[in-house]
Amino acid sequence: MGSNPPWPDFWSTDSNLVLITAIAKANFVVVGLQGLFIVLFVALGLSSITGAGTVDLLAPFTGADGADGLSPIFADSAILCLSYLGLGAVSTFAEETKDPKRNLPRAIMITTVLAGVIFLGLAYISHLVLPVSTFNDVDAAAIEVIGAAGGNLLVAFFTAAYIAGSLGSALTSQASVSRIIHSMGPSGVFPAALGKLHAGFGTPVLPILLTSALSLLAFVLDLLTISSLISFGALVAFSVVNLAVIKHYFIDEKARGARGVVHNLVLPAIGFALTVWLWTSLSGLSIGFGLAWAAVGLVWLAYLTRGFRRPAPQLDLKEA
Repeated sequence: MGSNPPWPDFWSTDSNLVLITAIAKANFVVVGLQGLFIVLFVALGLSSITGAGTVDLLAPFTGADGADGLSPIFADSAILCLSYLGLGAVSTFAEETKDPKRNLPRAIMITTVLAGVIFLGLAYISHLVLPVSTFNDVDAAAIEVIGAAGGNLLVAFFTAAYIAGSLGSALTSQASVSRIIHSMGPSGVFPAALGKLHAGFGTPVLPILLTSALSLLAFVLDLLTISSLISFGALVAFSVVNLAVIKHYFIDEKARGARGVVHNLVLPAIGFALTVWLWTSLSGLSIGFGLAWAAVGLVWLAYLTRGFRRPAPQLDLKEA
């Protein structure tokens, strides 16, 4: 599998340095193009399905071409869970959000539900359009499916929408990561210089440049390795979040009524169990790299706490 094209990051670096409103406007355009493509794909896909004669509507659930069992689904889910990182990126823009206590939780829930519906719906229709599990080129499987649904014209539109999506993803990812790094400056986790905003732009310039430099690893790493590493981090975060809900609400706050047991114990426990299950589907390389990176973080934490003899640095989450 080839490496990621790093050029969208150069464009996103310039946009992120100037103003957060530029990112928002650019993303509106990107989402509009992607939405238009989804509508066209669904319409043309359904048209091709209805004109194909007898269609097995259960085929996406039963598999094809010898792809038996659920193990391939969980293996793919362990990698593609990074697609849900958008819900985490929403929370990193608290400082730029109006009424964040009200709007951020709503945005996260809407993002999660809407993304899930879109992913499931498109995957289902894609399998009906081209009910196979083997492709001429795995890296270009989407092209084969889209070509079967709408021909070369839809493939060309998909390519344009894909490029736009890559730019939008680079914009949002870089903006969110840089703001996480920026928030760690004042807390003492990273040098204080990373917690300063540019006097003119009001953006975290140094974290953005640092994120851009690290993104250049796309020149030497392949897409599968990068996505697997990101998924490892995502699964760690999802696991810890579920455990944190139990620790904070069920144990510390003692919210243990009938509603509390369901919301603060049962549901996060199920979420934690499912996340751990997905862990088992990651490749050994991903787990090895992920554990090595976690070890680096543990060593850095030991340094900051003088061998764990001092409290760990805390983020200041108080509203101004």
